Amino acid sequence: ISKAEKYLLQIYYRAKCKRQQQSFFTRINLSPLLFVKPDVIEHVLSKEEAGPTSAANFFLEHLLRLESEGWFQGFLDGLGAIGYTGLKEAIEKWDFSEIESLALHRELLKRVEVVFIRNIKPNEVLIHLDSCLLLREREEIQQLTQNKGNIAGAVKLVECLQRSDKKSWPKNLLLALEECNYINLVDLWKPESGNVLYLDLKISNTKGSCARVRAARLYMELEAEDLTRCSEELAIVSIGSLNGGPPLFDNLKLRKYQLELAESAFQGKNTIVCAPTGCGKTRVALAISEHHLKNAPEGVKRKIVFMATKVPVYEQQYGLFKEHFENLGYSVVGFCGEKGMDVPVGMYMEQNNIIVLTPQILVNVLEDATVPSLSMFSMLIFDECHNTVKNHPYNVLMRNYIDAKLNSSQTAPLPQIVGLTASVGVGNSRSVQQAVDHICHLCASLDVNVISTVRENKEELERYVYVPEKSFRLVEKRSADPFKENISIIMLDIEQLAKKLYPIDTLSNIQSRGYGTQKYEQWITVVQQKCRTLEMEDKEKESQICRMLFTYTEQLRKYNDALLINEDARTKDALEYLQKFFADVQDGGFDETEQQLAHKFEDMVPQLLAIAEDESNENPKLVELKFIIEEEYRNNQETRTLLFVQTRSLVDALKKWIEETPTLRFLKPDILIGRGRRENITGMTLPSQKDVLQSFKNNSESKILIATSVADEGIDIAQCNLVLLYEYVGNVIKMIQVRGRGRAKGSKCILVTSKSEQVEKEKMNMLHEKIMDNAIELLQKDNQAYLTSKVMNLQKEEKRLREFKRVIERKKTKKGGSRRLVCGKCKTFACKAEDIKTIKNSHHVVMNDSFEERYATQPHKKPRSFDGIMKKNKLFCKECGYDWGITASYLTIENLPVIKIESFVVINDETPAQQQQHFKSWKDVDFEMEEFVYPTLKSFTFPF
Repeated sequence: ISKAEKYLLQIYYRAKCKRQQQSFFTRINLSPLLFVKPDVIEHVLSKEEAGPTSAANFFLEHLLRLESEGWFQGFLDGLGAIGYTGLKEAIEKWDFSEIESLALHRELLKRVEVVFIRNIKPNEVLIHLDSCLLLREREEIQQLTQNKGNIAGAVKLVECLQRSDKKSWPKNLLLALEECNYINLVDLWKPESGNVLYLDLKISNTKGSCARVRAARLYMELEAEDLTRCSEELAIVSIGSLNGGPPLFDNLKLRKYQLELAESAFQGKNTIVCAPTGCGKTRVALAISEHHLKNAPEGVKRKIVFMATKVPVYEQQYGLFKEHFENLGYSVVGFCGEKGMDVPVGMYMEQNNIIVLTPQILVNVLEDATVPSLSMFSMLIFDECHNTVKNHPYNVLMRNYIDAKLNSSQTAPLPQIVGLTASVGVGNSRSVQQAVDHICHLCASLDVNVISTVRENKEELERYVYVPEKSFRLVEKRSADPFKENISIIMLDIEQLAKKLYPIDTLSNIQSRGYGTQKYEQWITVVQQKCRTLEMEDKEKESQICRMLFTYTEQLRKYNDALLINEDARTKDALEYLQKFFADVQDGGFDETEQQLAHKFEDMVPQLLAIAEDESNENPKLVELKFIIEEEYRNNQETRTLLFVQTRSLVDALKKWIEETPTLRFLKPDILIGRGRRENITGMTLPSQKDVLQSFKNNSESKILIATSVADEGIDIAQCNLVLLYEYVGNVIKMIQVRGRGRAKGSKCILVTSKSEQVEKEKMNMLHEKIMDNAIELLQKDNQAYLTSKVMNLQKEEKRLREFKRVIERKKTKKGGSRRLVCGKCKTFACKAEDIKTIKNSHHVVMNDSFEERYATQPHKKPRSFDGIMKKNKLFCKECGYDWGITASYLTIENLPVIKIESFVVINDETPAQQQQHFKSWKDVDFEMEEFVYPTLKSFTFPF
């Protein structure tokens, strides 16, 4: 290497240090300034203020004066090192035809620039344009997008593409637009799309300067109004209609397979749209909604409800509906969770054209008659409609709908039903015919007669929707597990203590229950339920035994949890889980039994610490997971990973593991869990969930998202190309949903497990998927009258069953005076059932002066308002510290005790043996409670 080239490298290093200050031209120009004085270099930099062209001209003047040996090769090497490979190649060959051929695309990009900058999200597109842009340019675009928004970032992206010397950038841009589902932009950019602007430019480029001048004149002669409309509306396109005239959709064009999916809904039929994840079902729903609104008969005001089952999905869909329909002049309002409790929902529904919400809100307003009936709406859209089963809010709504349908006095028209799903499921079906029956039940629940799938346009669907490659990694378990051996000794000791107290094996039929299994967790749950209703002649002894059994089983549960963590994560994580549990118990105050059990653990801690630090006890599953992740990121540094796990404890454990593993910490993991409290772990707030999802979608520093089931349905992360299922297996619906989270081309879906039965279950799911497809095809081939008849018969049968259950409900005891509630752990008397009043049929308060003597309170860690109730404190049994509920404020009243029935045992004093019952929820109780009435407060003194 010559001295000149060495000097070139020194100058290039200095250029890197100033990279954020330098423009496109300066980044080229600094590298070959071989023997130029520092003041000349500074002069080049100062010229940037007058523009890159001025800096480039000044640079070239000095470049051409250089006479040192090797300066020209140094110049070329500098171009290549910085990233201007297209320009370097053109100069080396002295052939600039390829660069000049890009002029056509630059002009087209210039003409449609307004469309691009108003409709793309730069961070989505950027990931596909690595080879077209310099690293510095990509960083600038990301920074602008983060600080000033999508439009600012998009402007910079267009500017950088206009300067790109890479011959492949037009093709890469097209692929990026297709990957990110910018359909209208694809049509503007494709040469074969018949784009008038493109054809005009092509003529100009091939017929010489005269043609170019004529094309330019034609372009300039376009009226400003027409040009603006072309740019701003993207395209006003027809998607077909059976009413004789095609409906027009601003900013919305469907592919052929999407039109096929929407066709029956356009005809007004109740329809389930069943199509793969990532194919654009939301876009189909937008089109169906717009067609429904625009084709309303004169004088008829139509109203649409779109429902999503999970709050993150609601947020995503609400944003899409709002952005699309408000541009068209329709009003959109959204409600979810707590937001739907503190506003006049009925009034907002009346005033808006489209309502996006979580389904429980609609259930609530129907129950309290805020909304008189579903006939108020003209269309109901159920996202993830396969959830319309059992007591899910979707099914509660549809029971209301079907009851109205079968009511002979019903005169008002019922809304059209549209369901969206990637899989209708097959339940426990083992044959196609059984799957047909299962699907018919779902259709009956949704009052649907048409299942719409892609049949005629499968080739197009396969071009746009990538089904991730599925593979299995079956890993051996630890050859020896000293942590489990030691914990098992403690668990066996605790079981023996419990058996001395009471024959606990008689409380459950679950006999085969190994430590560290879900079966053992089920056994604990059953035993605790039976403990609550345990009856003995000596009531004091009964209370003492129940309390001690509860303590024993709760500690067994924690040890079992630790073994589950140890099986899937590090021994260190399992040990920390137990240490935190005993620290929390100590903070809450040991009773004698808990102190005895704590000593057993403390005596074992030194030995457990040594096991946790021994590298020979490393988890083989983590070794395999580490290998997979390292391999994928070595092959593709832009990999985006979703790691699914079963429990929140495992989410935390794997996050710590990644952060503490040197070769993985660059992933900077983030987590996504549900909002409720599970496994004694507080959930994420809605803003936190939104921030995590938005950050991950926008190509943030985090390259891996560790999630529980909250992320397996409906969430759109287009860039995700690696889905890891870490001991995460469900039914066929979950398999299809989770697999579909990997939407990028070349995506992979890998199950990592040490259990062969998990692999077999997933293979069975794959078989169920084929059975499901065959069952749907069979239903579609049959005469539609068959499905219609089947649906009607099933609906009538279900209605008869519901009416029978209502008769049973009416036999409930009218008053709760003969019943009393005792603590579910220590059997201490709490209150009488007649003291309990209900607020809005949801919250249950104890209205008795003496109740405050039986509970203690602690400040609530997350006080918040819900349904007009403001949480203040946690409520505990004063005798044993068992969680009874909360104290809250309501209206002008402070410190109302709000209890949860699962924390109590109900004793019926009217029965000879004083029958004891335990209810999991308030809807299960067999006595009625009076509604909370404000005047009754006069006789109640509230503790302050």
